[in-house]
Amino acid sequence: MLVELAIGDAYGAGFEYVSPQIVRQNNDLTTYFQHPRHLSIKPGQYTDDTQMSIAVAELLLAGLEWTPLNIATYFLRVFKRDPREGYASRFYQFLVDTQDGPTFLQHIKPYSDKSGAAMRAGPIGLLVDEQQVIEYATLQAKVTHDTPGGIHSAVAAALMVHYFLYQLGSKEELGEYLLSKVPGEWATVWRGRVGHKGVDAVQAAVTAIIQHRSLSSILHQCISYTGDVDTVATIAMAAASCTSDIEHDLPASLYQNLEKGPYGLDYLHQLNDSLMLFEKK
Repeated sequence: MLVELAIGDAYGAGFEYVSPQIVRQNNDLTTYFQHPRHLSIKPGQYTDDTQMSIAVAELLLAGLEWTPLNIATYFLRVFKRDPREGYASRFYQFLVDTQDGPTFLQHIKPYSDKSGAAMRAGPIGLLVDEQQVIEYATLQAKVTHDTPGGIHSAVAAALMVHYFLYQLGSKEELGEYLLSKVPGEWATVWRGRVGHKGVDAVQAAVTAIIQHRSLSSILHQCISYTGDVDTVATIAMAAASCTSDIEHDLPASLYQNLEKGPYGLDYLHQLNDSLMLFEKK
């Protein structure tokens, strides 16, 4: 799940808010694409979507109490050991300037309805208890996105993973399942460009999953929307990779060319394996 999540993020990073023409010409899944403006993010390098998902995963595995302080501390920990761009500019500078969890909570302005809380919520879906998934996703959202849209999108993104991992229904019923658990237009077909709002990114990801039967076609659809496509792809790949009802056919080149640093492909595999063992406890 984490590896596919990172592939969606890294592949989508090359197409975030580029022109529809660039997407049409280059969205062929053969390789990672260099973003024409974000030149510091190299092809195959993941962004904040994956890094914050790693923080959530590591906190789950640590077995610590699920508190705002611990959540903020882990967000800072994974950023400080591996600073990388891809975050919103003001939040990036906030992470650079903030040294500990208490300071993070004291100075953060958690009023965003953007997709930051949803993009990192996938690992929470591994929890066995559905109500705990909802509670954990809500609490981590409130740390930075304490708005209805921020919270609802995070809960929905986590429940998508939970739904598939625990075989709660068919992919065609995913939208209706989410509607029964959290407010939103999850069963409404998404069309067109995806903006910054978390609820839009999740709705687009749900549509891509329902309409396609393979990881490659889902990823292609996520990018074809245009707009905030790396977040849509991150959310969709996290969920869709958790079910055998969807063909796992991502090109080998996307695995092979995902970043190889200390927290790259090998680390993601190891962390994912630990999460799968954690899920079975």
